[in-house]
Amino acid sequence: MPELPEVEVIRRDLEPLVGGKTFTRPLIHIPTTIAYPEPALFAASLSGRRIRSICRRGKYLLVNLDHGTLAIHLRMTGNLVYRPEGQPGEDRFLRLVLPFTDGSALYYSDMRRFGRLWLVENEEELNKFVLRRVGPDIYNDLKKEDFICMLGQRSRACIKGLLLDQGFAAGMGNIYTDEALFLSGIDPRRRAGEITKAEAEKLYDSIIKVLRMGIKFGGTTFRDYRNARGARGDFQAKLKVYGRRGEHCRCGAVIEKTTVAGRTTCYCPCCQK
Repeated sequence: MPELPEVEVIRRDLEPLVGGKTFTRPLIHIPTTIAYPEPALFAASLSGRRIRSICRRGKYLLVNLDHGTLAIHLRMTGNLVYRPEGQPGEDRFLRLVLPFTDGSALYYSDMRRFGRLWLVENEEELNKFVLRRVGPDIYNDLKKEDFICMLGQRSRACIKGLLLDQGFAAGMGNIYTDEALFLSGIDPRRRAGEITKAEAEKLYDSIIKVLRMGIKFGGTTFRDYRNARGARGDFQAKLKVYGRRGEHCRCGAVIEKTTVAGRTTCYCPCCQK
């Protein structure tokens, strides 16, 4: 699943490519891809609108228009790729084409069909239909002292489950949560209330460091993820524990795998107490 670094990489790729461009009528191949409004109204309403800027909240890509916002969530296997005029490409999982007046287009493909798009008219609709249950962006909006305070308010929660909770803080997924917990030396099964202030500070710093590294190396690609130019990410080569069950940690111990908060979890039994 594209997590915060992957969506941020796409945002940074797209802004210079499509900023200032104007949409023409979308080509909707799978109507259920459109979450709001209904597909025919979505297509009619998006046509003629110009992109002012592109931002992000957690795993949501927010395309700010001259009127309203186009919100995109890639879910598990969604890809959003820009192609200039005359470079259509082929994709058997193509669900939607968002063309521009200059002939270029955004191509949205999704093998699992879980990704969704919304076209909202104002901030009230954005919060009501898209971001109602989404917490502050953990990379851009959450300060260290606020993060520590929030951990104290959810003291009974399992730390890994809490970090995965998008209502607590938006952006973290399975990959970067496992990596941040390893970097901070915290067992993913511990309760938030058991974590000391010093550990919480280290955890926050580890989260920011891991996310920053993920962005720097273009995100993580195991199979599906591509950036807005169609290229793979490279961060999978930097992973310390995620997906490495049975391999040796840098300390020499064997990395183990278990299930925490319903998610497959990799950790080092020696480094993470």
